[in-house]
Amino acid sequence: MRNNSGFTLIEVMIVVAIVAILASIAVPSYQNSIIKSQIKEAQTNLIALSLTAENRYQRTLKYPIYDLTNTAQIQAEAEFKMWNPTSNTFSYAYKSEDGSEYLLTATGTGSRLSGCVLTINNAGTKAATGCSVSTGW
Repeated sequence: MRNNSGFTLIEVMIVVAIVAILASIAVPSYQNSIIKSQIKEAQTNLIALSLTAENRYQRTLKYPIYDLTNTAQIQAEAEFKMWNPTSNTFSYAYKSEDGSEYLLTATGTGSRLSGCVLTINNAGTKAATGCSVSTGW
């Protein structure tokens, strides 16, 4: 009598099919949670940048007057030297024409965040457009 130990080809193929089905469900969910965390990170960076502008307003009763269209320009200004974004998944912009109000914008970079734009202004009004997942902003 021969004792066979091991798996048959059919059993292995069934296990591979089950793993493939589970992976096809898990990978998109994981990618969505990565995108959500990157959006939350950008929201945090925008709030930190707005606090810097608000700090200036408390001292001078005017917001810094700039039209800064990218993160490097913002970081180059002495007013914002303490602000540093935690990653480069978003590009940030700051605009204040007369010092009485400002608009901060975070625009997604890369293929998965392309078109995602977050904004906040001096009144605390927040908006999110073009984001592929719900932002809760």
